[in-house]
Amino acid sequence: MIKVNNLSKHFGGIKAVDNVNLHIKKGSITGLIGPNGAGKTTLFNLIAGLCKPTSGKIYLGGEDITGLDSHNLFHKGLLRTFQIAHPFPTLTVLENLMMVPGNQLGENIINSWIRRGQIRKQENNLQKKAEEVIKFLNILHLKNEKAGRLSGGQKKLLELARTMMVDAKVVLLDEVGAGVNRTLLRQIGDAILRLNQEHGYTFCMIEHDMDFISQNCVIQ
Repeated sequence: MIKVNNLSKHFGGIKAVDNVNLHIKKGSITGLIGPNGAGKTTLFNLIAGLCKPTSGKIYLGGEDITGLDSHNLFHKGLLRTFQIAHPFPTLTVLENLMMVPGNQLGENIINSWIRRGQIRKQENNLQKKAEEVIKFLNILHLKNEKAGRLSGGQKKLLELARTMMVDAKVVLLDEVGAGVNRTLLRQIGDAILRLNQEHGYTFCMIEHDMDFISQNCVIQ
């Protein structure tokens, strides 16, 4: 699903990523480990289109995506989460999920005047899908909670939920267990396994919790 060939990223004289090769199989959960400063997050940023490589190639399902911006990769089904989640804090969990899909009719002010019926239908469909995602992840009790009031672990679950709103093909998880209590971490791990097994998601995760990563991943 993801193939990285001889990928490098240099910041001046600093080689943050140096000639990396990586293959992530379709339908796998792959773990990426290493000490702080090893270049793991920079590698994720390169794959996700948040920065441009100095050299090398990146492929998604055989397509050369080297240098593509993150919003283009988003529409191709490649998503990246962050160590610190960034939901819309004043919106509810449900509203955060409904915001995810792009190119919504209501984003155009003219449509809000002349296509109200279509906008209402689209919003109803989005709400239905969001409610299905919330139920799947067992966070029904958080449906109407403001995202800014969620715990760190609950925000990580919300990030997973956001990937389900666009039927992601590949999800890059950056330290999903950081600052999360053991109970919620088990819930997150269960959600990742279910998304992998029931929806065919391909995951690659950076993680320092070796118990968590060894239970869920093929370690590279």
